[in-house]
Amino acid sequence: MATVEQFPGRLAAASNASEAAYRAPPLNLEAEQALLGAILVNNDAFDRVSDFLKAEHFVEEIHRRIYEIAGSLIRAGKLASPITLKTFLGEHDLGGVSVPQYLARLAAEATTIINAGDYGRAIHDLALRRELIHIGEDVVNVAYDAPVDSSPREQIEEAERRLYQIAEGGRYDGGFQRFPDALKLAVDMAAKAYERDSHLSGLATGLAELDRLMGGLQPSDLVILAGRPGMGKTALATNIAFAIAKAYRGETRADGTRRTVDGGIVGFFSLEMSAEQLATRIIAEQSGVASNKIRRGDITESDFHRVAEAVREMQSIPFYIDQSGGISIAQLTARARRLKRQRGLDLLVVDYIQLLSGTKTRPDNRVQELTEITTGLKALAKELNVPILALSQLSRQVEQRDDKRPQLSDLRESGSIEQDADVVLFVYREEYYLENKKPREGTDEFRDWQIKITDAHGKAEVIIGKQRHGPTGTVELQFEAALTRFGNLAREEATPEIR
Repeated sequence: MATVEQFPGRLAAASNASEAAYRAPPLNLEAEQALLGAILVNNDAFDRVSDFLKAEHFVEEIHRRIYEIAGSLIRAGKLASPITLKTFLGEHDLGGVSVPQYLARLAAEATTIINAGDYGRAIHDLALRRELIHIGEDVVNVAYDAPVDSSPREQIEEAERRLYQIAEGGRYDGGFQRFPDALKLAVDMAAKAYERDSHLSGLATGLAELDRLMGGLQPSDLVILAGRPGMGKTALATNIAFAIAKAYRGETRADGTRRTVDGGIVGFFSLEMSAEQLATRIIAEQSGVASNKIRRGDITESDFHRVAEAVREMQSIPFYIDQSGGISIAQLTARARRLKRQRGLDLLVVDYIQLLSGTKTRPDNRVQELTEITTGLKALAKELNVPILALSQLSRQVEQRDDKRPQLSDLRESGSIEQDADVVLFVYREEYYLENKKPREGTDEFRDWQIKITDAHGKAEVIIGKQRHGPTGTVELQFEAALTRFGNLAREEATPEIR
């Protein structure tokens, strides 16, 4: 087997710790050589490591080139051997050993294919350790010499992003899943639904007809809630989120970890409203005292007691608010992961996605930026295995139609919103538009308008425009504007129209 001494310069210095004034990064050249030799002797060895091991995981440049070229040949259905590889490698300084000689030595001293997976995992793990060292060095260097416009919080979030990036890219347990394992997961989901008071597979929104159509908010789903300004998007999202947090019931497992039995722990990114404004809305909804009265202090003693009682009951509810404005999708992802790790997380709400910024694209390319944001939210929902309820604005073209009920084509700025979403919900209130079209009193138009607005008063519609796992349709809800509260419509005929 070729040894470390055959590589001059940096490797020789790294292999002799007594001569170095610093610690050498972790590496194992023998494992790299053994794996490459196994691949050159039996190309089937490549299939055992190719799904997780990349060329950049090797320390030596010549090893990277050998692995990369061998992989290209094998994927093309060709033989990768010392003879077929040597024409692609060119000349390298290998301490007096030519490239053909080195390839022949790797093949001659190769170990069995059975060990290929073990060697591949060893190389992979050492590469991750070196990357961790690089991240640690960068954290130290930036902390010592930080740019003027960089805050410590931004540095922490960047370090978290890089750490999670290598954590997600560092898995070698992927691939096909046995069908019995998938069946077990499906049965476990059904068992958990049976344990919940709602008997739903997902998180109950508290809105009976909506839950009946959707089965609750499902883990790993990206749910888009869209509407024009004034329709009550934030109010509906807040109602749903708080209902889930209020229903939270957990238990401690034998290993000391917590498990959610009912309801859920909620994280709410309020990018538009402050935490105080959001809290005031929730207090109004729970106490029955109008939010504008609470804000002005225009309340009676009875109102005050109702507010105080509502606040007392809400003290222990697992509802967490992040009111930071103008954050990027990378920052949101880092903070959501942190909340999941520190407190737990069962539902994430984002109000709203047009206020997020991307990280990869130019600021003037908003379509690509929205694509990055929605793709990132869907990936985050799958990673954390929680539903993400993300609010979205609708384009102005809704206002140009006689029937102003939203459609999928009205989603603003990017078709990726519709593409990445598992569920798209629209909130619509006919009453809002009728109030703005009041005709002159005493006319026939006024009498018709009175009939229409009386019928529409206190009602809202949630339109399920898309649902991967169930039907589309329309659900009618009750809406109390003073309390910004949605509820189940109290009449028997309010059954959803299913399409």
